[in-house]
Amino acid sequence: MAVAKPTVAIVGATGVVGQEVLKVLAERDFPLADLKLLASGRIPGRSLRFRGEEISVEEAVASAFNGVDIVFCAAGTSVSEELVPKAVEAGAVVVDKSSAFRYRDDVPLVVPEVNGADVSWHKGIIASPNCSTIQMVVALAPLHKAHPIRRVVVSTYQSVSGAGAEAMAELEAQSRAVLAGTKPTATYLPRQIAFNVVPEVETFRQEDGYTTEEWKLATETRKIMHAPDMRIAATCVRVPVYRAHSEAVTVEFDHHVSVEQATEILKAAAGVKVIEGIGKGMYPTALDADGNDDVWVGRIRQDVSSPNGLVMWVVSDNLRKGAATNAVQIAEILSS
Repeated sequence: MAVAKPTVAIVGATGVVGQEVLKVLAERDFPLADLKLLASGRIPGRSLRFRGEEISVEEAVASAFNGVDIVFCAAGTSVSEELVPKAVEAGAVVVDKSSAFRYRDDVPLVVPEVNGADVSWHKGIIASPNCSTIQMVVALAPLHKAHPIRRVVVSTYQSVSGAGAEAMAELEAQSRAVLAGTKPTATYLPRQIAFNVVPEVETFRQEDGYTTEEWKLATETRKIMHAPDMRIAATCVRVPVYRAHSEAVTVEFDHHVSVEQATEILKAAAGVKVIEGIGKGMYPTALDADGNDDVWVGRIRQDVSSPNGLVMWVVSDNLRKGAATNAVQIAEILSS
């Protein structure tokens, strides 16, 4: 498929990611013939602004996909499972942000800077990876291409926006409660998140004690990087930050790679912004990444426990590159 000015639909347009997709389409001047905004259980009369125009939000039903070329689906796994096949049947190509189709062998899982060529073998569905996976593979792939990576150990520090608008509101409400001297309540997140860190992102797997988020990070990285034998262990933690995920990543190569070599590779890599140097404040934080599409990398150093290891700090906006921007970049490949 290569439609120069496609008709586009966004499923979940009123959600956090859907509204970010709308913003990114405008910022990147994505060529459109028409735009449909869709939501399940929509509020009658709801509209959203795009390029100076108010566009009504329609109900996300099968008939809404008639005449649509590209669909962004950003409404959760259950909605994707129901609506994505209907959109494909109507003739659209779907860029799906949920985990519904990521692990199917016939569905490409794409980060354009890493494996954009995989778009070519889609059968109507292209999956966009988990937000924490995207930023890590953007940093790892150029290193792996030059120096094969054998093992990755990663700890994530994930913002509450990754759990949706309700979790963001909960962080604010809990923070106000604590500062007012009252007891906060946890509804959308498993434990109090204000002034706390919670090592439970998504649900626990009974078979191995890892969470589904940790499993996704490992499984998706292998698929995207075409590295089925790469050993990966992850610990995913929710932190009281509104936006942008941070990751401490340790990589082990099959031979020694110097800090200088890794730094030069990353400085030349698409989508990566390197903060060089050692000292006070010389590293990226969630606030640096908030609102932009870069994958920020800093604190690159030798792993003192392994002669072939490096340690780095990786930060990215989970709603931008981790969700909306990655999806729009996939659509840009489709329409080019």
